[in-house]
Amino acid sequence: MQWPVDLVVPVPLGKKRKQERGYNQVELIAHPLAILTGWQYEPKILKRTRETRSQVGLNNTERHENIHDAFRAEPFLASGRKVLLVDDITTTGATLESCTEALLSAGARAVYALTLARALPHHGWNIV
Repeated sequence: MQWPVDLVVPVPLGKKRKQERGYNQVELIAHPLAILTGWQYEPKILKRTRETRSQVGLNNTERHENIHDAFRAEPFLASGRKVLLVDDITTTGATLESCTEALLSAGARAVYALTLARALPHHGWNIV
């Protein structure tokens, strides 16, 4: 791949959610991607500053409010770097936006985002 990326960063889970699951599924995507491309893998550059509710069932405004300022990035690792931020799914982009703001505030030169899927926002129907 010829993307201008220095390092790969997975979106972190909250401690409670990671404990419940036992793993962060996004790390299982981001780490092999970094290995295949030869890019540096930095799972610790981005941290959650607080636990958030699950975004499932929240509308666009609620999602942005829920995740706003929920992440902090390490300036020592981010400064001047081009980051590929990886998440499993995006609906409104609120999580990616919040993570990007944290990385740019920490001095990242650029942030690109990669997700595996795009979910449709909930419009009142039930999917079983």
